[in-house]
Amino acid sequence: MPRGRTKFAIFLLSLSLVSVTLSCVVPHLLAAKKKEDQNKDPSSASDQRRALHALNRLTFGPRPGEVQRVMAMGVDQWINLQLHPEKINDSALNSRLEPFRTLQMSTKEIAENFPDPQEVNQVMNGKRAMPSDPVRHAIYEVQVARAEDRKDRKEEAAKGATVAAAAKKAASAPAETGVAGTSGSSHVASPTASDNTANGAMSGSMNEFSTSGASRDDLAMAAAAPEAPAKLTPEDEEQARLREQQLYTDLEVQQLANLPPDQRFKKILSMSLTAQLTLADSLRGGRGQEFLEGLSPRQKETLLAMNNPAGVVTGELTQAKLLRAIYSERQFEEVMTDFWFNHFNVFLDKGLDRLMLTSYERDVIRAHALGKFEDLLVATAKSPAMLFYLDNWMSVGPNSPQALGIPLHPGPYWRANPRPSPRPNPNKRRSGLNENYGRELLELHTLSVNGGYSQRDVTEVAKVFTGWTIDQPAQGGGFKFDPRMHEPGPKFVLGRRIKRKGEGEGLEVLHRLATSPQTAHFISVKLAERFVSDNPPPALVDRLAKTFLKKKGDIREVLTVLFRSPEFWGDETYRAKVKTPLEFVASTVRATGAEVEDALPLARQLNNMGMPLYGAQPPTGYSMKAETWVSSSALLNRMNFALALTSGKIKGVRVDATQLAGGNSAPSDSSHALSHLEMSLVAGGVSQQTHDSIQAQIEAAEKNSTQPGNKAGPRKPDAAVRPPDVNTIAGLLLGSPEFQRR
Repeated sequence: MPRGRTKFAIFLLSLSLVSVTLSCVVPHLLAAKKKEDQNKDPSSASDQRRALHALNRLTFGPRPGEVQRVMAMGVDQWINLQLHPEKINDSALNSRLEPFRTLQMSTKEIAENFPDPQEVNQVMNGKRAMPSDPVRHAIYEVQVARAEDRKDRKEEAAKGATVAAAAKKAASAPAETGVAGTSGSSHVASPTASDNTANGAMSGSMNEFSTSGASRDDLAMAAAAPEAPAKLTPEDEEQARLREQQLYTDLEVQQLANLPPDQRFKKILSMSLTAQLTLADSLRGGRGQEFLEGLSPRQKETLLAMNNPAGVVTGELTQAKLLRAIYSERQFEEVMTDFWFNHFNVFLDKGLDRLMLTSYERDVIRAHALGKFEDLLVATAKSPAMLFYLDNWMSVGPNSPQALGIPLHPGPYWRANPRPSPRPNPNKRRSGLNENYGRELLELHTLSVNGGYSQRDVTEVAKVFTGWTIDQPAQGGGFKFDPRMHEPGPKFVLGRRIKRKGEGEGLEVLHRLATSPQTAHFISVKLAERFVSDNPPPALVDRLAKTFLKKKGDIREVLTVLFRSPEFWGDETYRAKVKTPLEFVASTVRATGAEVEDALPLARQLNNMGMPLYGAQPPTGYSMKAETWVSSSALLNRMNFALALTSGKIKGVRVDATQLAGGNSAPSDSSHALSHLEMSLVAGGVSQQTHDSIQAQIEAAEKNSTQPGNKAGPRKPDAAVRPPDVNTIAGLLLGSPEFQRR
């Protein structure tokens, strides 16, 4: 069948399946699909069904053969093991993550090795010394050169604007003093001295136009088009020399790929700054990957950092998240890490958060994902990433020593012998109270929007957390409490008096919020929404909330109750949740057994689907409900991704078509291939409507390929039977309504 006609047939089939998907996932039509599922398998306790359900909810989707492995272990035992990830060997994943050095770095180390523009500017302005380490030196030197270039261009632009303004003023001056060029008068007032000096280079030509009775437009044109210099200036000669050098460095860069890795890297470090800039530019946009072949992780990071230091950090963080979702044996830990990161959302592109998110996810979210909620709440409150994201690090109490300009003298002597308070300095008085964290703490992190608090509570909580700041944030410093920024005096939060005790005030408020019944209910709702349904049963939520309070916010205990509940295993829960883009992408890769060599193209696919990793700007994070992700365009994007993945068109991801088709026992015709792939990819849970739609379109495509008049011509009688297009069939199944749900 001609390629164009094949693509068109696939497109039509994709549209038909998208239509089926919409009809199945829109809430008011889900009931019919659930009834069909129940008729096919009325026993909700079926071992295979239970294993598949557990894998769909506690992981990013089953891998080939994993349903059988869970059945062999026992579903309940497998769930218990996932609730204790420390017992699971994840060395295979660790080997994949080993090249990403930033994942193990502290924020301070990241800031030192991958400088933020603020740090670069300090080096450029002489406030910090250039690093002596050759590798770091190369990164800083290139970044400083770029910063200086941006500064020069900005100054040139400002200078050009000043000259243009002066020329415009000089051009308009004769008209204001009696220019009569338009009326034919021979009298023209002479320009003033200030007009001449405003643009001395133009004064001669301006006077010449004036004496000839020029109009205002003539004068403006003269100001906008100065005469070219008769000979090259020193600046022009320097530019010509740089262009010649650029041609040389381009050739030099092209030859680098032929050198052995170590020699190549040493050569790069010894290159001139101009050549290093050229090399850094050649790596932009993912180009020049040949330079990275064979280099060590640090060497690769150095070359990439010469182009974009922060991009190395965020790129490795993004790849690691996808690789964990796809390959980690501790799947439930990754699901909960994603859940809590979304709950305590921090935006990647909020300035210095690009450097802070690695530690935030590793040391705050993942480390407490299955522990006590209060520990997690305190860890997020003290995290530099959260303090920076919600601006609490800059929040200053209106009556604090810093706002009033009063020096603070700490120590036992000062407390025993307080000095008279000096008068406030009006020049140093500044309020600076920021309510962002206080509001989100109550509304999103604990009580919920209907949690019974008032605007006054928001303001009082904001006062409690004044002084919770960051020590030298641009240099990767950690949390610190600054008493000079803290609002003095008692506060009143949710009807209770908070006594004056500095940092302890914040800890008291966090404890009260973590143990509040409203918080227990809100967190239970969110957990039930993630693991049961978009509208979880109130009775289940109440049981989870009681467990939350009884077990003092022990997340693992709450989840144990959830996974043992009849609501979790009910027929109405099976495949009732629509996957988010992240869940869909990870589950397709897992289902096909694909090998990911570069996860960044997968991250770009998520951008196209509207869910860039770490890219939720509002503190609400991403929605976990179907209504956000179900639309014809969104589902068509998913279908296109699935087809591209199984056809090997996603760069950096390899799918073994033979393995998909069953290896050596691959089906010989499309009908058997479809049945085989339904079992391996969707565990046989495909509706008759989906099966018939795919089967009909495949048969139509095969029939068209043998019709006379096609460019390929009719199939000859003795020609070998064309094997089924396994890649396309697999892609269509991965885009089906059944695979879209978990």
